[in-house]
Formats: sequence, structure tokens, C-alpha cells
Amino acid sequence: MFKRSFFAKKPRFEYESLGNLPMEPERIPIPERVTLLVKSTSGGEGALSLKKGDRVKTGQKLNLCPGCEDYAISSVTGTIASISPYIGDFGQSYTAVTIDAEPEDEFDDTFATLLGDGVEAAKDYLAGVPGASSLDQFSDPEKHIDTVVICGVEKDLFMTTNQYVMKTRIGFMEKGISALKKMSGAHKAVIALPEELINDAGRIGGASGVELRPIDTSYPSSLPKMMMKDVVGKPVAAGQSCEDMGICFVSAEAVASIGQAVMEERIPVTKVFTFINKDLSRTLVEARVGTPLADIFNAFDVSLFDKDRIISGGPMTGAAVYSVDYPICTGTDAVMVQDGEDVPMVSDTACINCGECVRICPAKVPVNMLIRFLEVREYEDAAELYDLDSCVECGLCSFVCVSKIPIFQYIKLAKYELGRIRSEEEASDV
Repeated sequence: MFKRSFFAKKPRFEYESLGNLPMEPERIPIPERVTLLVKSTSGGEGALSLKKGDRVKTGQKLNLCPGCEDYAISSVTGTIASISPYIGDFGQSYTAVTIDAEPEDEFDDTFATLLGDGVEAAKDYLAGVPGASSLDQFSDPEKHIDTVVICGVEKDLFMTTNQYVMKTRIGFMEKGISALKKMSGAHKAVIALPEELINDAGRIGGASGVELRPIDTSYPSSLPKMMMKDVVGKPVAAGQSCEDMGICFVSAEAVASIGQAVMEERIPVTKVFTFINKDLSRTLVEARVGTPLADIFNAFDVSLFDKDRIISGGPMTGAAVYSVDYPICTGTDAVMVQDGEDVPMVSDTACINCGECVRICPAKVPVNMLIRFLEVREYEDAAELYDLDSCVECGLCSFVCVSKIPIFQYIKLAKYELGRIRSEEEASDV
């Protein structure tokens, strides 16, 4: 029986600092082959714009088909080897474009030409920079973005990408903030970062309209909805998004990448991320977007055995991947390898009502009741009765669960399914 007192102190997790990590990342050579995953979120008619055998240049925008908004930026110069469908988590559709890389770069100049008419004219290219998950919120006519919050800390544990950017790419950051404000129409920019990096960012803080705000070093204070409450001072109601309130969050790496693109008139094609080895040792790495994980493992002499786990992302919110051919993406902030003996097992044991998940939840969600509804797929009741929409997706509940229930995965599945149900209902009402 679990005997820990109900009044026991909650565990506290601290974000990693750069500490003794070398300030120059380990650079991975251009791989022989890269794979770019292009989201399939918008329709397009007609034949594919790309085909096997086409030669592409570094920095070239690769549209899937005429009229498609979905694209990727080629990170190498080479020849397209294959184009195939790829299904990601929760049924997300992608197109995998694989390119046989040449050892030398030949840069595409289309972005530089567009930039001559101003950064707004080249905005479509900039959504594909390293660190940027999407800039769609700046193009939504129903949402006016007034404030941009730049995240100078990581969204998960063990990662250091944004801190590295804040210490080493201040010049690019300044230019990126200026470009971002022009593209978004935002009047205000806020940089949220650890106290220890305030001095490094001081020059940016002196720029017009840019505020520096320290953020607590305890996890999960860097997640957007937590920062809305603690940094911005505007809690997000259940069912609302930060963008609904006129505030968007962008990583420091994305801002620096935008600044670098504008200053150098070339889209950056390398991604900085933290490699976390089996012994939890960390190395800052820089590799071309699309580099297969196998190349990363070879560079660090990592051998994989049965039951070892590969995670794209951090230990709390990362997702397991099942092939060493999986590529480094523009949003990959960490790659983690867990020894098979250290992988925590999950179970179908029933909740024992110990209360650990309730105590640790930063959003005060009654997780012990919520999980009962999620296990039987009563998603609408879970949202209405037990605050599913209030979850900030930090993963702490799964970490402390005595019964080893994969609560975080249940929650992510529930939000996906509920979003699909709501979309279908809205479509039927039209």
C-alpha cells in the first residue's frame, strides 16, 4: 500500500541551465540523405509540384502541390529520392520528402528576392525556420495579436536550446523581434527568461517596446498557459487559447532564426537541440533539419538494444519514435535515449485514489476523477465535469502516478478526439 502522507511535500523539478555545457554545439556533418516532414493540413488540387528525381537547392521552398499552403524548406542541395505519406501521432498526416544530399550547398535566392519588398513579402518562408512550429496565428484575420511573448527558457526538462540562443545570438534576436512585430502587427514584445540570463539579454531589453521578465525555474512554469498567469498576468479560461486573448508565444530560437534569415538573406537550415544519452549526460548539438537520428547516434557511438526507447523531445512531454530514420525537425529541441532497463513501465491498474496527481497538478485539475472518464472515452463529460480543457499538458500527473497509468497520453488522446468531435459538429452546423 502506498503510505506516503497526503500532506507530503510535492516534488519540485528545476529546468536545466547551460551549466558546464560547451557554448559551441557539436556539429553533425551534412548527412547523405535527409527527410523533410511536410504537414498535410490544407487542400490542393492537381499533381504534385515535386517528383522523384527533381534537383533542389538549399533554402528552396518545397510546396507539395499547386495551391497548397503546406511546405518545407530544403536543408540541403540534392535530388529528391522519394515522396511518401507518413502518419504521425494522433493520425496527423505528413508527406515525407527524402533528398539525397550533395556535399556542397547551392543556395536558392528566391527568399532574398522577396525580402527586397520587405519582410512581410517574405513571411511565408519564415514559418519554416528552425524553432518555429507555426506562424499561422499572425495570418488569422479573426485574431489580433497585440503581444508577442518570446520564450527564453525550455518547455521541458534537460533541454537548453533557447538558453543557448539567448546567450549567443543576441544580434539575431534584435533583428528577429523587429521583423516579428512587423509581420504580426503586435505593439509589444516580452522576453520571458531565467533570472541568470537577464544580463545577457540586457541590450535587447533596451530596445523600444521590449520587456524582460524573469520566469521561475521550476517546471512547468515555462508552458504558455502557466506564463499567461504568472508572467503576463492574464489567466486563460478553459476552452480559450492564448491567441484568443491577443497573445502568442514564440521560442527564442525561432526569433533568432528569423533575424538571421533577414540579416543574411538566407533561411537557416540547421537545428540546435540537446542530445540526452542513456546516462543522462547532455550535449548541445547542431544538425541539418532532416538529419536522420541514426546519424546522431553514430556521432555519439550510441548502440541501441531491445527495449531501448528513443524520445523526440524532453522526458515529460516528449514522444517516443520507433525508427532511427526519423528526422530532426524544425521543432526538435531534444533527442533522448533511454536504456531499456530504465524505461518506466505503464499498466492498466486501476487508480487507487492516492491523490498524488491532484496535489502536483499546476492547473488544479481533479485528475483522479478525470482519468476515470478518459479511460472509458467519455471525453465530453470529462471536459464539462472535470476540467479537461484546463490541463496545461505538463505530464507531471503521469510521472507521480503510483498505479503507472499513462495519464498524460490519455489526456492528449482525449483532447485530440474532442477537437475532432467539435470540428465535425461545427461543420454539420454550416
